[in-house]
Amino acid sequence: MADIPEETPLSRSEKRHLSRVGSTYAAFIRHLCEVGKLESGVAECAAVSVVNALLHRIQPGEAKDLKAQLPRKLLEFLPQEGADKPVRAFGKNRDDFLRVVAEDLGKDVSEVEPLVRAVFQGLREHISEGEAEDVESNLSPDLRDLWRRTQ
Repeated sequence: MADIPEETPLSRSEKRHLSRVGSTYAAFIRHLCEVGKLESGVAECAAVSVVNALLHRIQPGEAKDLKAQLPRKLLEFLPQEGADKPVRAFGKNRDDFLRVVAEDLGKDVSEVEPLVRAVFQGLREHISEGEAEDVESNLSPDLRDLWRRTQ
């Protein structure tokens, strides 16, 4: 009979880190549920879709800065950039943004603006004011208006 390798047990600090990662993400999703009056599953899907679309609309350096302030577990759910994945066209204006989110969520475009606003509000309250201003400065005027309506 072949020996089955034993998994290396996690250290105490690794367990604490994983706990913090999970609780930060859970708190973020709970907050989205509250501000958007959303169910947990809807909030999670909306967060991934909206954040992914947002990251594709801002400058790469700014996207990196924004990612640094997001819950790590949320980042794990975002599609990974890779050569084997087709490049998706991301427009710059509000209508394109809403269309991309609607397609990702399998919803009609008319249904997604409240979800986008809820995620934008959750993001604005989660990230620093300076980062929120930097993100805003990277958006088209009509998307900037949607970002500001969450204040």
